[in-house]
Amino acid sequence: MKLLVISDLHAHTDVLDKMKDQFEQADAVLFAGDFAEPFKPETGKPALERLCSMHDTIFAVLGNCDNIDFLEALEDQDICVEKTLVFHEGLAISGAGGGTVFTGKTEFERTEEEILSDFDIVKNSVEQSGDSSLWQNLILICHNPPVGDKCDSFDGEHHAGSQKFTDYIIENKPLAVITGHIHEGANIEKIGDTLVINPGSLGENGKYAWLNISKDSSGNWKIDGAEAKSI
Repeated sequence: MKLLVISDLHAHTDVLDKMKDQFEQADAVLFAGDFAEPFKPETGKPALERLCSMHDTIFAVLGNCDNIDFLEALEDQDICVEKTLVFHEGLAISGAGGGTVFTGKTEFERTEEEILSDFDIVKNSVEQSGDSSLWQNLILICHNPPVGDKCDSFDGEHHAGSQKFTDYIIENKPLAVITGHIHEGANIEKIGDTLVINPGSLGENGKYAWLNISKDSSGNWKIDGAEAKSI
């Protein structure tokens, strides 16, 4: 399965016209939030509608520039994975939106605990089913990045990610984490056994990534490779 990984459109719908070939190649699209331009939440709806016109299978969360009420629009388009667990061809996908509290001025800022609580449905599902293999078939989409070496760094030295999210990843070992928010942190890295991808800002920098996965002999998903790209 070839997954197109994008984030931080920020209402730059014109860039989507340059991505027609990439959308056509993709089996599904993973979007890590920020439909709207900063401080202009009303720009989110046109961006959402334009994105949804590009592909039939999209999984998305809100960013910190998106108003919390905008979640209903994602649900109406049937692309929302926030606070839920979606299954697609045996792949499990769950999401968490918003960014950690920083300026207090963007639309959707939350505590680390609030962000991680969106994933409670995953642990509840594992506990109820008794099937821990869910984790190895799971992709988490979270606008706010975990603390790592690269994907949350805004200057190569300082980090803006969530340590609690990093701890969560190391403990539970999901297949992959898709994140965004920190435009300068566009990169691919490993946290424990988990692949983490911050594709960078598609809208402002023309950056995106590919994630290729396939099933192993036991029927579980495995990562074949990932690549950071730009238009």
